[in-house]
Amino acid sequence: MSSHHQSREAFETKLWVNGTLVGLNPFVEEFLARTVIGAVSALKGVEDIKALELDVENDSARIKVNGTEITITPFPNDVIVKTFIGLLSTLKGVDKIDGFKVVVRVL
Repeated sequence: MSSHHQSREAFETKLWVNGTLVGLNPFVEEFLARTVIGAVSALKGVEDIKALELDVENDSARIKVNGTEITITPFPNDVIVKTFIGLLSTLKGVDKIDGFKVVVRVL
């Protein structure tokens, strides 16, 4: 069995919940970055993500990829919003989530 070297991307991830910056440990920072990039890259017309913003208020997602806003229909909106509310609610110190913002830069 040959082993090959897989290059790993590095990420800078920031998270705000209800307007408050949440500290992220390295695992959560990378997990959140990879998860949000994976979810958004499944949308039509999205490729080569270098910078991503996911901003959710009142169960409505606004997504910007590389500075361009992406239009999404209700089904992907609901999947993305509910997935990330579930994920973020597991973080220490995060209780009721009225809104959140995730900003990811691929380094």
